[in-house]
Formats: sequence, C-alpha cells, structure tokens
Amino acid sequence: MRAIYIDEPGKVSFRDIPAPVRKPGEALLKVLYGGICGSDLGSYRGTFAYFDYPRIPGHEFSAEIVEIDENDKGLKPGMVVTCNPYFNCGHCYSCERGIVNACTSNETMGCQRDGAFCEYITMPVERIYDGKGLPASVLCLIEPFCISWHGVSRAHVKEGDKVLVVGAGTIGVLAAIAAKAKGGEVYIADVAPAKLEYAKENFGVAGTILNSSPEEFTKQCDAITGNKGFDVTIEAVGLPSTFQNCIDAAAFGGHMVLIGVGKQNLDFNFTLLQKKELNVCGSRNALKKDFLELIDLVKTGTVPLEKIVTNTYGFSEAPKAFADFSAHAGEMLKVRLDFSK
Repeated sequence: MRAIYIDEPGKVSFRDIPAPVRKPGEALLKVLYGGICGSDLGSYRGTFAYFDYPRIPGHEFSAEIVEIDENDKGLKPGMVVTCNPYFNCGHCYSCERGIVNACTSNETMGCQRDGAFCEYITMPVERIYDGKGLPASVLCLIEPFCISWHGVSRAHVKEGDKVLVVGAGTIGVLAAIAAKAKGGEVYIADVAPAKLEYAKENFGVAGTILNSSPEEFTKQCDAITGNKGFDVTIEAVGLPSTFQNCIDAAAFGGHMVLIGVGKQNLDFNFTLLQKKELNVCGSRNALKKDFLELIDLVKTGTVPLEKIVTNTYGFSEAPKAFADFSAHAGEMLKVRLDFSK
C-alpha cells in the first residue's frame, strides 16, 4: 500500500510499504479522510516539538472497518468510525490515576509513532468509536474538536463568561465553538485578518481582535471588558508572545489554559500569576469521553463543524497540500485529505 511520509522538514513523499496485518484485539481499517493539523504543519516546517523524521503523519481521520472480531462495542465491518490516536503506556503515575491523556510516555499517532496517512491501518478495538452515521468527511474533524473541547473544559467555562481565544487557526476556532457551546461570550484574536473575518462570518463569535501589537491588543481587550479582563483566556498558538497575551488579558481570579505547543522559552514577570491569583493550566490531548460527547453533539446538527474546512485535496496531492498549507497558513484553516482520490 502507499503511505505519506514527511522525510525531513519541507519534504513529503509517498512510499510503498507492506499492508498491516491485524493482531488479536485489533481491527483493520481503510482510511477515508484525514485532516492536516497545526502539529502536522509544524512537523513539515521542522518546528513541532514532538516529531522524529522520517515518519508517517496524521492523527485526525475517519475510516471504514474492514476486519474486526466480535466485540462488546457493536463494531462491525463496513461501519464508518473515528479513533483515539493517543497511545498511553498504562503503567505510569498518570495512567494509574486515569489521566491517560497526560501519560508520561504518550505516543500520539503521526508524532511519536507512525500515523494514519496511508491506505490501511490497524487500531486496537478499544480506541475505535462508532461514528453514529456521521459522514466520513465530518468524522475526521472530531479529533481536533476534542483537543479544543478538552481544553475549554479544563478552563471551566460557564454561562455568561467573557472568553478570549488567542489564535484563529483550527484549534482556536474549535475552542471558540466549544466555549460558545458551554455558554461563553467568545472573542478571538489573531494576527491574520482573513482568519478573523472567517471566524466572525462562519462561527458567530461575539467579536475579534487584530493582534497587531501588544499595545493595540491591550487597548482592544480593555475596551471589550471595560478594563476588567476576560474571565477565561485560551492560548491556541504556542508562542511566548501569545502566552503572554493570555496572561495579560485574563481578569483577576480568572482562568487561563494553554493548548498551543511550541519550542521557545518565555521570560515574563511570573509574579503577575500571584497578583491576579490566576488559575493557569495546560491541556494535552483528549479523553474517550470527549470523543463520545462530541460525536453526539455534532450529530445534533447544532455545531457547524465542517465550516472549519477551507481546503480539500486528494490523497495523491498530499505533497501539494502540505506545501500550500505552509505557504498560505494565514488564509487556510483546516486542510483535509480525501483518501479516495
């Protein structure tokens, strides 16, 4: 079968590799759609913290079950599913306490282990979730939604909270959708005007902030909140400057959650955390319950999930998809691969 590889920064190729053979407790899946996320783009650019070359990317996907043994989950051949791509060790302190998303030896598909961007994969049955009739083109978007949903849940967004999401990429926009679903009045900030306009037009955010400078950012935040600060700030970029934005924009006694991943260090006045008595937390991966909740939520039709897709390429166009995304990241949101083409 054919597989997509990121061989080195800036280079994507196809390789012919043996088709996988499932083991007991696994299912054989035919991949249908995949999403290129910010971490995949970072891997392509050489800026992502959790990637080794060469590797098959991809952890956002939908698939059809080809082979599976009888199981207590009702999963059968022909069903369209999505999967949990975060492989935890099962025996570290985090896993012992049930915090499997923060396993100290976590291996996420497409990052620390080969991913799903090939024609067939095998997956443990317990990591496979019934799509409940959602189209394969939508199911591949559940995993990134889970990342944002999990982070917003960590921030304890409640009805009426003023929420600021810094970063209008896919994860940021999905965090805005999640915060709205939990009752927040949501604003989103970014350096790219096109992304802000897209977020405002398609996802009903209360307002946008063009993050053109620290001074302008602060001025707009003060205007929106009446100098009170936001109840919740969510970092969805992974840069020192945007982390600082979230600390600065948070209200005294507010919540700040970090979802973005980066490699750079931050030098800042940490006493501000004490002064504001901020509740600062990180958010990593997602849990099974996030997948199950969001499949049900998207099934209701109340969330415009597919609007996050701005570009779709065929499987055979993968090198072009990565190159285009890298060159035009300011105008492109979710990039999706159709494995039938």
